Amino acid sequence: MYNMAKANGKNLDVGQESDFLRSLGLLYVIRMTTDEIEKIIEKSEYFGGLEKRARRSLAEICLIKELGKNDVLFHEGRAGYAFFVLVSGAIGISRTAEDGRETVIKVLKPGEVFGEVVLFEVKEYPARARAVEQSSVLVIPKKQIDCLLEQAPFRRAFLGLVMKKLRYLTDRLLLVTAGDVEERFFRFLAEQYGDRTAFRIGLSKKEIAAAVGATPETFSRLIARLSQEGRISWKGHLLKIL
Repeated sequence: MYNMAKANGKNLDVGQESDFLRSLGLLYVIRMTTDEIEKIIEKSEYFGGLEKRARRSLAEICLIKELGKNDVLFHEGRAGYAFFVLVSGAIGISRTAEDGRETVIKVLKPGEVFGEVVLFEVKEYPARARAVEQSSVLVIPKKQIDCLLEQAPFRRAFLGLVMKKLRYLTDRLLLVTAGDVEERFFRFLAEQYGDRTAFRIGLSKKEIAAAVGATPETFSRLIARLSQEGRISWKGHLLKIL
């Protein structure tokens, strides 16, 4: 049986479902069975620890949305209607500074949760989410998750998620303020791609520069120097540490 959109905990018929999804800007979604969605949730770092009944309840309210490269999932300052779990691909979370410069806060990896801030006091998304490559996301509507948060096991798991995210943001602040650009660059690679010597980079150099808190010009000079010193090789999307 395929997942249908729900409002106030009730299944919607086809016409109502289309109106509901259109109101969320999600008319074009992928239909998946609840079992398929539950398997995705089970693999999530944050929700995988939920007991089966809570995991099933979450799967029943989720929708799947596909994004092409550079598609924007939500804009900074727009009203928040849902939060998300990245299923595949990569999503860049960014904010606009007072001088108009875009700063990449994080590039998300599959399994990560984002946009959950709209469940609390904040009514608008504080950042923009853009697919940096073809991606798919689980969409968890705000109204439906409010009902699940009334259940103690789910509430405990979700509070754990929030605390982990706060720790990440603290670490992220240290990343962009501590050390020189070279140190931040190699730390970014390890954080984003793991401990390896070859990377397939889906991000542009401008996006990585923003992620490590450097101007594009400073980052370009760093890459040129590391290449001249024989420490890296970066051709196309393939980056190697030599």
